[in-house]
Amino acid sequence: MTDFLNDLNSLIWSNPLIYLCLGSGVYFSIRSRFMQIRQIPEMIRVMIRGESSPDGVSSFQALMISLAGRVGTGNIAGVATAIAFGGPGALFWMWAMAFLGASTSFVECTLGQIYKTRDRLTGEYRGGPAYYFSQAFAHTKAAPFFKIYGLLFAAVTVLACGLLMPSVQSNSMAVAMSQAWGIADWAAAIGIVIILAFVIIGGVKRIATFASIVVPFMAVFYILFALVVVFTNASQIPEVLRLIFASAFGVDAAFGAIIGAAVMWGVKRGIYSNEAGQGTGPHAAAAAEVSHPAKQGFVQAFAVYIDTLFVCSATGFLIISTGAYRVFEGESADGAVLSDGGLLPDVVDVGPTYVQVGFDSVWSGAGSTFVAISLAFFCLTTIIAYYYMAETNLRFLLGKAATVYIHPLRSTVGSNLTMLLQALILFSVAYGAVSTAKDAWTLGDIGVGLMAWLNILGILVLQQPAFKALRDYERQKKQGKDPIFDPIALGIVGATFWETYEHKDRFREEKPIPSSEGSSPDV
Repeated sequence: MTDFLNDLNSLIWSNPLIYLCLGSGVYFSIRSRFMQIRQIPEMIRVMIRGESSPDGVSSFQALMISLAGRVGTGNIAGVATAIAFGGPGALFWMWAMAFLGASTSFVECTLGQIYKTRDRLTGEYRGGPAYYFSQAFAHTKAAPFFKIYGLLFAAVTVLACGLLMPSVQSNSMAVAMSQAWGIADWAAAIGIVIILAFVIIGGVKRIATFASIVVPFMAVFYILFALVVVFTNASQIPEVLRLIFASAFGVDAAFGAIIGAAVMWGVKRGIYSNEAGQGTGPHAAAAAEVSHPAKQGFVQAFAVYIDTLFVCSATGFLIISTGAYRVFEGESADGAVLSDGGLLPDVVDVGPTYVQVGFDSVWSGAGSTFVAISLAFFCLTTIIAYYYMAETNLRFLLGKAATVYIHPLRSTVGSNLTMLLQALILFSVAYGAVSTAKDAWTLGDIGVGLMAWLNILGILVLQQPAFKALRDYERQKKQGKDPIFDPIALGIVGATFWETYEHKDRFREEKPIPSSEGSSPDV
């Protein structure tokens, strides 16, 4: 089974997927006139001044749900594995993927808002690739194909987010806890499962509340402490930058032979970290209450920057500046060592231990504890976000059947299968905590790759509504308005939520865009 999964992973993450991720990012950047640069001020303004309602979360809370999914073990263990098998240059390609991926994230998340729906059972907003693939073409001859395509994506997402990807997060948590406190894997598994079970039963509102409190706290403190370590080794910063850029383009003596690996691991771990193009971001984007879909496109594009340019960069600089890395030839830690940073002990697993050793170089012992606590927050919120996305796609698969009662139990099909999904994700978390890191990462990579293939190919076909929304938003903004979305006026078909939205009148009062000077954010 292990050999089969490794072969499947290699097939999914072959060069075509790498080219697809980079190429689509370049294309969307050009078509949007590099909105990821032009609209940074608007990204920040919309992020802190979002609307909310009993049915939808605010833009800030949607950002936190999204960041809960993006900021996880990929920002710590993922960066370590990228450097271990792609060299320091992999960090540059993670940056490149973030810059290009911000435009991809804008497209997919704007589409997620345009084609969102209201959940029949909870009244909450739901959306994502499965929804926009099926709705956008519902009135065309291609409707049957894209309906099946949407169902396929939903099924893959339930599998990936419910079974394959959570195991990576729990594995990293267990490894870090073992390194810091000597906690047995099985004990860590029990603790994670208990905490996770309490949160996921509460629904999207509890997820949003939990994430909006935890995510900013954990991200800011992690970055600050990582920067302390980096500046403690300030004399190494020029060499760190030289290593990153030289090995990224194959001109460094030690890493010149693995330039292909640098690109592959940078893109691979970049997507695992910031999830641009994977199709996860649109789920959080759809949950938000906004007057125009482009607002969530902007917010989610900025989330890519927060994840990779801030959190991943902090990890990468910490690992390289302290020398807490080891670069291997090939994709296995059993291969020849190309370069050794000099700080790691002879026997150490690739993963969060790299970061723990780096922190311990400044705070002996306390560094490992800090990373274990950070990973506990990072990974737990990521698993919670995975559950939300898996549940959203399960409800899509069930459709009207979700509300059908099962006699004589008087429970619905949807509620029963939701409980089954909860049990599945808890099993995945427990399994990941006690499995090997290699097996856990293989499963996670398969899940990410399958989703990325389906989503990126799909949004390349279904891109026009997102760019219509972008142009409409920019036009209204130039007129001094707080943009309001009208799909009918733009010729966008299938956006049924926006066509029948009963609360739209409260957005109809046209007001000048409030100045950011002296304003108090409404989050």
